[in-house]
Amino acid sequence: MTDLSLGVVIGMLGAGLATILSGIGSAIGIGYPARAAAGVLAEDPSKFGSLFLLVVLPGTQGFYGFVATFLLIGNIGKVQTVGQGIQLLLAALPVALAGLVSGIYQGKVCAAGVNLVAKRPGEAMKGVIYAAMIETYAVLGLLATIFLNNLIKF
Repeated sequence: MTDLSLGVVIGMLGAGLATILSGIGSAIGIGYPARAAAGVLAEDPSKFGSLFLLVVLPGTQGFYGFVATFLLIGNIGKVQTVGQGIQLLLAALPVALAGLVSGIYQGKVCAAGVNLVAKRPGEAMKGVIYAAMIETYAVLGLLATIFLNNLIKF
């Protein structure tokens, strides 16, 4: 395998990890509030609208990883060395890891928000606000990936 092709493979690995890890975080994260919401909806289906945002909010990390993957793929064709491939891999890590961890923890916070809505239906936005605080770190991971991707010299 030549240095060029190895660099491309390493860059592709980074781009893939951005989507895979943040997607795993989102999938696990959505599972927590979805299970809790199903229980609440079994008792009171009218709360669906109040619960919907809490259930889907942890899914945003997967989208951030997907956006980052497209940005990283835009640079894969420019890779000439293994070092540049490694730089792409490293640029992918902030969104990949932040998306993985924040998606899971945001899901746990959203599940607590679902429990809040079960007892106090008018308080749904308080649960969303707590979950949005975790969202901040997923956004910072995406921004770090964008900035690092733009720093790579080809």
